[in-house]
Amino acid sequence: MSAYLIVRAKVKEENREAFDKWYQSEHLPDALQDFRGISAMRGWSDVEDNVHLAFYEFPTLAAANKLLGSELMRDFINEFDKHWEGKVTRTREVFEVKQLLVAK
Repeated sequence: MSAYLIVRAKVKEENREAFDKWYQSEHLPDALQDFRGISAMRGWSDVEDNVHLAFYEFPTLAAANKLLGSELMRDFINEFDKHWEGKVTRTREVFEVKQLLVAK
């Protein structure tokens, strides 16, 4: 089954609008293309203020983990930091889908 890279970002309130525009127009489209994933989606938490979540889908857990240790990921981190260092804190997590149910 597929796997996801989840990036959780805590964005300072004063940077939220600019971050949202940048992620929408630049970062998410570039990441989907360069990561060669299946899909990418993002949104803002409705539970925690100024928490942004991005989900990148991969065909396998191995593919998601390979990206995490890659030069490409380091390049994306460096680019992100050029824009948002000191304004956004983030974590990354990978999980493999073990069960998927679809409503009828």
